[in-house]
Amino acid sequence: MRCMSTKHEQILNYIDGLPVGTKISVRAVAKELDVSEGTAYRAIKEAENIGYVSTIERVGTIRIEQKRKENIEKLTFAEVVNIIDGQVLGGRSGLHKTLNKFVIGAMKLEAMMKYTEKSSLLIVGNRVKAQEKALNAGAAILITGGFDTTDYVKSLADRYELPVISCSYDTFTVAAMINRAIYDQLIKKEIVIVDDIYTSIDETHVLYEDDLVSTWHALNEQTKHSRYPVLNRQNQVVGIVTSKDIINKRIDLKIEKVMAKKPIVTKATTSLASAAHTMVWQGIELMPVVDEDYTFLGVISRQDVIKGLQSSQRQPQIGETIDDLIHKQLVSNDEFSGFTTEISPQMTNQLGTLSYGVFASFVAEACNQTLKKEKTGDMVIENLSIFFMKPVQIGSQLRIVPQILELGRKFAKIDVQVLSDEELVGKAMVMAQFINR
Repeated sequence: MRCMSTKHEQILNYIDGLPVGTKISVRAVAKELDVSEGTAYRAIKEAENIGYVSTIERVGTIRIEQKRKENIEKLTFAEVVNIIDGQVLGGRSGLHKTLNKFVIGAMKLEAMMKYTEKSSLLIVGNRVKAQEKALNAGAAILITGGFDTTDYVKSLADRYELPVISCSYDTFTVAAMINRAIYDQLIKKEIVIVDDIYTSIDETHVLYEDDLVSTWHALNEQTKHSRYPVLNRQNQVVGIVTSKDIINKRIDLKIEKVMAKKPIVTKATTSLASAAHTMVWQGIELMPVVDEDYTFLGVISRQDVIKGLQSSQRQPQIGETIDDLIHKQLVSNDEFSGFTTEISPQMTNQLGTLSYGVFASFVAEACNQTLKKEKTGDMVIENLSIFFMKPVQIGSQLRIVPQILELGRKFAKIDVQVLSDEELVGKAMVMAQFINR
């Protein structure tokens, strides 16, 4: 039995149905759907989290095209405004559109126009002719140096629904900021989240708190599963019931009398690594997935998590993180059962010595690779204690030597020594736990 949707869901469905580019306000949504302004505000914030809307200072909240994960690297003009703390001078109705590329207007007008095309963003100073030509070519404008523009340019922007944005930064700072945002999103694109793998409510078997224990037996006979989320009649998760809870219980008891209450849940936006850590640490086989109001969306199982982690390890990273760099640069050396690497500029702090965080990443990666030789499963680090670390400068060769002190079915304890020029420069102790099927 499915219940009526909550007010929160109704608001999200209403926002989802609005035309792209529509301006949204808390007061208007509350009045339209006859809900409190607090409820409307929370739902609009959730809509922003899942990509239905974007909120821009001095402009407001607008409905945007929800981006598919594979296109996440394309920014909307609304996001550009937020990144550079810009001011919209014209073409507000086009803020929901995405830009395919940006062009720096530091060249002659004719040369500039060769690169300025539809859906691009021209980053230019106080050059009105260039701004006009770019708008006529279908490109939006970003004016640097805090300059205003002419009324004619603003009217063109409104007519073509192409934003004209002004900001106080110089051209190359702005370009670097936008490039950084695109690069960050490329990295996010590769991160597997719960939303990518969970089994939705339509494919999940659930029980309700007022169902009887006999219903569990019937569902168990039908599905051969032994664990089920328990919902109230508002479709919110209130418990989990397993075969252990049912043993020796009367079949006419209500599920709410035997279920485990206040179960551990996760959200669809949670990273898979974080969900895996929770499931391993808490010994959970099945975890409900909920939204902001604890409304049930689906479930993830330990098998789902393992498959997701394995597939993410096979994906090529487009945006390279420090961890990717460490993974590539750490070379296994059978001669002393350890690893070697060299300290590059990206790995250093403001003093030019090895960063504490990078040191921890080297230790974690060395332990991960060492344990993979002993175990076939994946691992999560429960505790990493660095209790000795000397400054190590750029260009130094490091030798990382992990020694397994204890190796069990579920846990491992590793002592790690880090040397440079045969001198001890760091020591750490690592506790790891294995994710088994």
